[in-house]
Amino acid sequence: MKNLYILLSFLILFQSCFSYKSVNYDTISNDNKKQKIQIEMLDRTKFDGQLVSADDKTITLENNGNTQAILKKDIYEVKVVKFSTLKTLINVARGGAWIAAAAGIIVVVSLIGV
Repeated sequence: MKNLYILLSFLILFQSCFSYKSVNYDTISNDNKKQKIQIEMLDRTKFDGQLVSADDKTITLENNGNTQAILKKDIYEVKVVKFSTLKTLINVARGGAWIAAAAGIIVVVSLIGV
């Protein structure tokens, strides 16, 4: 039972509090170098990373020390990571519901004596 509580606690703690917002390629600026970006290619592969540079032909991302240059003509969609308060609250509520459901099952099982 203790392991169940620990598992559920970890699930709540590691819920994502971020969401991706689609943006136009032309609105990406080089001013915010720490900006996290997700790029979906025409063949539906995805690249995540921090913005290094962007110009009218290529965008350069860095992920785990690796630099990736991507041509604008190969990009299907560009998304920027945004912190989402609503998503955070929903995930915390969902985690609380799972804990309440697990506690209810444990109580029922202990009362039945299985």
